[in-house]
Amino acid sequence: MSIPPAFPDISKNVNNLINRDFYHLSKAALDVKTKAPNGVAFAFKAKTGKDDSISSNIETKFTDKANGLTLTQGWNTANALDTKVELVDTLSPGLKAEVLTSVVPNGSKAAKLNLYFSQPKVNVRAFFDLLKGPTFAGDFTVGHEGYVAGSEVGYDISGGKVTRLAVSTGYIHPTYAVGVNASKNFSVFTASYFHKVSSLVEAGAKATYDVNAGASKPVGVEFAAKYALDPTAFVKGKLADSGLAAVAYSQQLRPGVTLGVGLGFDALRLAEPVHKIGFSLSFAA
Repeated sequence: MSIPPAFPDISKNVNNLINRDFYHLSKAALDVKTKAPNGVAFAFKAKTGKDDSISSNIETKFTDKANGLTLTQGWNTANALDTKVELVDTLSPGLKAEVLTSVVPNGSKAAKLNLYFSQPKVNVRAFFDLLKGPTFAGDFTVGHEGYVAGSEVGYDISGGKVTRLAVSTGYIHPTYAVGVNASKNFSVFTASYFHKVSSLVEAGAKATYDVNAGASKPVGVEFAAKYALDPTAFVKGKLADSGLAAVAYSQQLRPGVTLGVGLGFDALRLAEPVHKIGFSLSFAA
C-alpha cells in the first residue's frame, strides 16, 4: 500500500508542467551544487529580480543518516541567517519534524515548527508559526488505489478563527491524473488534467474559476506540453486564454551542467515591449 501525496501534490504533475522550467521569469539565474567527500553539501543560488537587482543565497547541509538528523544553514543577500533542523523517523516511524529559524541581525525574526506524518493510505502535515500570532496551518490526504482526497485549514490561535480552508480530490494513474480543488475559503475552484502521452510527450491543462473575478472573465484556462528531444534535452510550451504564452528549452551540456533558455510573451500585444527572455545555468558535482 503506497503513501498518498501531500495535499499540495495532488495535482503536482500538471502544476509542474505548467509552472516549472520556464526560465523567462528571471533574466539570469545561476544554481551551483557540490558535495564534499564527508557528505556535506553546498549550494549557491543567484537570480536577477524585476528591477534588475541580484538576490542570492548560500547554503550548507550536513546529514547524519544513522540518526535521521539533517542540519541546513543558509545566508542570503537580505542578510537573513536561516537554520533548519530535521529529524526523520527518530521520534516515531513515519514522523518527520522540522524546526526553522530566520534571523536578520537587528531586524526581523521568525521561528516555525513543521511536522509531517505519513503511513500507507494517509499523509498528514502541520505547520506552526511560533512568533506570528501564533498560527497553525495543516493538511491531510487519504488515498486508496489511485483515488486521493484531502483538506487544508489555517487557524489563527490568538484570534480563534479559521483563516483559510481548502479541499481537493483526484485520481492518479501512472500515465494520467485528474484533480479538482476548492481553495481560498471556497472562492477559487480549479480542475486539472495531466497525461503522459508517451515516453517523450507530456500534456496538461488547468481551468480556474474565481468567484471574485467578476463577470468579465471568471474562468481562466492554461495548457502546457513538454517534448523530450533525447535523455538530455527537452522543449516545452504553455498558453493561457489571456494571451500569455511561454516556451522553454533545456539542454544538459555535460553531466552536471544544464542550460535553460526561456521566452515569455503576450500573444495579444506582440508589438508592445512586454515580452521577457531569460536563461538559467545549473552546475552539480
